[in-house]
Amino acid sequence: MAVLPLLLCLLPLAPASSPPQPATPSPCPRRCRCQTQSLPLSVLCPGAGLLFVPPSLDRRAAELRLADNFIATVRRRDLANMTGLLHLSLSRNTIRHVAAGAFADLRALRALHLDGNRLTSLGEGQLRGLVNLRHLILSNNQLAALAAGALDDCAETLEDLDLSYNNLEQLPWEALGRLGNVNTLGLDHNLLASVPAGAFSRLHKLARLDMTSNRLTTIPPDPLFSRLPLLARPRGSPASALVLAFGGNPLHCNCELVWLRRLAREDDLEACASPPALGGRYFWAVGEEEFVCEPPVVTHRSPPLAVPAGRPAALRCRAVGDPEPRVRWVSPHGRLLGNSSRARAFPNGTLELLVTEPGDGGIFTCIAANAAGEATAAVELTVGPPPPPQLANSTSCDPPRDGDPDALTPPSAASVSASAKAADAGPPTDRGVQVTEHGATAALVQWPDQRPIPGIRMYQIQYNSSADDILVYRMIPADSSSFLLTDLASGRTYDLCVLAVYEDGATGLTATRPVGCRRFSTEPALRPCGAPRAPFLGGTMIIALGGVIVASVLVFTFVLLMRYKVHGGQPPGKAKAPAPVSSVCSQTNGALGPTLAPPAPEPAVPRAHTVVQLDCEPWGPNHDLMGP
Repeated sequence: MAVLPLLLCLLPLAPASSPPQPATPSPCPRRCRCQTQSLPLSVLCPGAGLLFVPPSLDRRAAELRLADNFIATVRRRDLANMTGLLHLSLSRNTIRHVAAGAFADLRALRALHLDGNRLTSLGEGQLRGLVNLRHLILSNNQLAALAAGALDDCAETLEDLDLSYNNLEQLPWEALGRLGNVNTLGLDHNLLASVPAGAFSRLHKLARLDMTSNRLTTIPPDPLFSRLPLLARPRGSPASALVLAFGGNPLHCNCELVWLRRLAREDDLEACASPPALGGRYFWAVGEEEFVCEPPVVTHRSPPLAVPAGRPAALRCRAVGDPEPRVRWVSPHGRLLGNSSRARAFPNGTLELLVTEPGDGGIFTCIAANAAGEATAAVELTVGPPPPPQLANSTSCDPPRDGDPDALTPPSAASVSASAKAADAGPPTDRGVQVTEHGATAALVQWPDQRPIPGIRMYQIQYNSSADDILVYRMIPADSSSFLLTDLASGRTYDLCVLAVYEDGATGLTATRPVGCRRFSTEPALRPCGAPRAPFLGGTMIIALGGVIVASVLVFTFVLLMRYKVHGGQPPGKAKAPAPVSSVCSQTNGALGPTLAPPAPEPAVPRAHTVVQLDCEPWGPNHDLMGP
């Protein structure tokens, strides 16, 4: 029992157990500033010259700023285990690649800034795991493709999506339609050429939509636009209003944009790019009655066609109108034709039957439709029996039949006549429209007076050449009944239609009614004949004159050389005279007596200085050569 008090006395002297120590924070990366003294923790490395994400990051950080560096890739391990990160900024780096799952651990992330980089595409796995993301900034990249499932994990939470200043020609519109909580959508400064109807109908919280500076020619009406008032600027706008910006697009101001023109908006800078009559005009200054559409007119169609069974057949139909009509085909049995295992329908209006059968023959109907109406044309197809089999390196015993594509004999006169009549088949003609006095480049178009039509405003002439599909418009005053076309090309066939533009009393809108169509051909240009062109003649004369001068100089030089040789090297006209002799000098070494001088002196050669006595006497005819 004595031991127990002793133990009780020693118990207070035992060291107490120490409380758990907080985890030691990771060292702050070099050139970065870290806030680790209080929550939330932050790592700030803007403009630090980083080439990659620092490996020594504090994984407890709630804010990470790596903007204005030279980071080129984001790897899977760079941001691993940063489950408490709320804000991540990678703006203005050189990021070209983001690894799949690089943000998979950032389940608490609210804002991701990837603007000002070099991303060219965004796949389905690169944003995986961002289930609480609200702000996604991808502007000023080089994005050309956005995967349909790239935004699946953040579709229900995303509030701000910025895709501006990229190279996007297409978007996953179905995926964008699932962003039910988005209130700001930036699609400006891209390459978008069209927007499908109803693309924004499910974005009930959308407050700002920016489609500035794309390639949009029209904006289809959307149920969202009809529910909310549209404004041009967000300043002072009510909470229920939608700010829609669509300036800088090549808008085609026709009846498809009347709904937008009728909306009450503040002033903005939108302008019309086409049709030519409205090009360059301020969008909100164009009256509603000027937003006109043209009904389709079939300008080209295939003549009656006959093919043997088992062969392909191509049926063609061309139509013009404003907006551009869509061409569809209906079979002789009343079925709408499209792409299938036996047929292919092309956007240009061609229907190709890959393999014809005997039951395919009949009248095919081409239907061209747009917002202003529709036009139809019939094309007849005859499917004959299959051709007889051909043996290799031999010919068939049966004579070829008319219409057989393998026949070697020319077709009969009746078939030629039928083909010629079918080739002339074009747009529907009207005897009221006449094309007269047509030469090589001009034609006079005349039509009957249409003043009985109430509210007629003007006439419109549409024509195009058989060599191209470019439609040319001419607007004619309502009191005219003729017009002279002066911009035609020689030797071409033209399809021309005259339409009356009038005000529809039932709807109050501008409508059109075809007056008639006509096909005509311009005369071929005459080939000029006569003297050669002036530049060619002048060049030839210069060359000929130069050749004469050179030949004359050569002949003159040759004559001079020949005369010089004939006269022994003396100038012509002078006789060779003997050398004059005035005196003779004899050279002696001290002895007296004259000597005969040499006929020609030798060249002077320098010698040693020697005293020589020269005796000179006059030379005469009686002088003795041997001395006195």
